[in-house]
Amino acid sequence: MIDQLFEFVQNHPVLVAAFLAVLTAWLLYELRNANAGGVTPNEATLLVNREDAVILDIRDKNDFKAGHIAGARNVPQSSLDDRMAELDKFKSKPIVVVCKHGQSSGAVQAKLKKAGFERVLKLKGGMTQWQADSLPIVKK
Repeated sequence: MIDQLFEFVQNHPVLVAAFLAVLTAWLLYELRNANAGGVTPNEATLLVNREDAVILDIRDKNDFKAGHIAGARNVPQSSLDDRMAELDKFKSKPIVVVCKHGQSSGAVQAKLKKAGFERVLKLKGGMTQWQADSLPIVKK
């Protein structure tokens, strides 16, 4: 099988080079965007303590009740557009967007920035990382 791979590479060098270029570009794009506008759980804690940051939990109500960061506001991602007015009073404060794994918070981050919020950050790793770091959660 390895012999066939080497034969393919020898017979199609342009195709292989194009594939490697696209793969490299994609990896660089993903790495750059994964860290853009994100904070670790410890950095989020410092933002709350020092700059009175707002924690915006975008998970659904059941996940929120099962455990959330103390003081977090729950606005599910599905109802964000309808409830955006509730957040207007926090436009000048830092907002840390929290989701389950840190993947869907980027879309909300972009939406809030477009709506005029000055400083919107996402929690890297979401609640999964928060709990993995053994940080406290509140259950209601």
